[in-house]
Amino acid sequence: MAGQEERPARKSGREDNTSELIVLVVMGLLGIYVHVPFCTAICNYCNFNRGLFDEALKSSYVIALQEEIVQMGDGAQVDTIYFGGGTPSLLKPVEVAGIINSCRDSFDLNQDIEITLEANPETIDADQLDGFRDVGVNRLSMGVQSFHNEELHRLGRLHNADCARKAYSLARAAGFDNISLDLMMALPQQTMTTWKKSIESLVELGPDHASLYLLELYPNAPLRDEMTNNGWSLTSDEDAAGMYLWALGWLEQEGYKQYEISNISRLGKYSRHNLKYWTDGEWLGFGCGAHSTRAGVRWRNVAGTKDYIGRVRDGGDLVVERRILSEAERIGDVLFMGLRLVEGVDIGAVESRYRINIQQRYGEALEPFVEAGLLREGGSRLQLTRRGMLLSNEIMGVFV
Repeated sequence: MAGQEERPARKSGREDNTSELIVLVVMGLLGIYVHVPFCTAICNYCNFNRGLFDEALKSSYVIALQEEIVQMGDGAQVDTIYFGGGTPSLLKPVEVAGIINSCRDSFDLNQDIEITLEANPETIDADQLDGFRDVGVNRLSMGVQSFHNEELHRLGRLHNADCARKAYSLARAAGFDNISLDLMMALPQQTMTTWKKSIESLVELGPDHASLYLLELYPNAPLRDEMTNNGWSLTSDEDAAGMYLWALGWLEQEGYKQYEISNISRLGKYSRHNLKYWTDGEWLGFGCGAHSTRAGVRWRNVAGTKDYIGRVRDGGDLVVERRILSEAERIGDVLFMGLRLVEGVDIGAVESRYRINIQQRYGEALEPFVEAGLLREGGSRLQLTRRGMLLSNEIMGVFV
């Protein structure tokens, strides 16, 4: 396949990646998240802030985004920009360029900045990909979800497996050397056999990074009704756990490293932007419904696309919720999010920064998980074991 990388040699074992992750986040530079709420179709399981594509509305929205960025700009150093959605690949390269330039005019962008664009396979072609690469996008995150056509159909996705493979090849041909693919497990009617084929297809392509997610159905998801009407069943918790553990084991043999509960990568290809969420970092979110966290304050923009555009145009307040995080909330967030990383949390660093004793505050509640082999204490680090990752919500609930 054109653009496909040489398949890596099999490896075994889990090498320590702690020092490399620390290097990536130690500077504490600001990240920028840009929300693009448009989709060509609404997936029947999705609960993100999004709506159907409208060309005129999109054009107005891009202008509003640039204005918000300029208004918020304070010259701070930025080392990541992440276009999320929705489907950011519905933007034209010139529109992406305008947003990046607004960031450049308003902030101090690092020379080696990571700029990620989420893309759906059916929305991109060779010219677009060349254009995105030319304007500065250097990381692509593709929502493949499955390489099994029936599973894609049940999810309401518009692409098929061949379309995903072609999009990946086009991205490589355009010069992208940092590509992430998303896959979902525990889908309706999914079996271990179809899941293995999706993982094997991913390995054959050889992306630099992959995210493996469990399907989560929100209460009013249309997929719930479709499952009832068609007699589709969800994968059992036991089978879902088997899928998760098998996939991570296989991917490690193929040269990938797990660094977060749902994320694996080749060495050095971690998502620098997402690491900010897991390592007590700071970021500014632009666009409708975007969240920001900075200097101990968290806020959220108005969710409606038209409302957002109108408020920017009229000079209104975009923020609909803002709160100063208490010390307890900040500590809870650091531990909750940090435990998502394979390397876990540096307890010594947390105690030094927040002047607390973790053992005194949480030790009794955490002890049962340690005794059960779900949580590991070693040196100054607190880590989930791989079995613990399967029960992460229960364990992390201690910090909420």
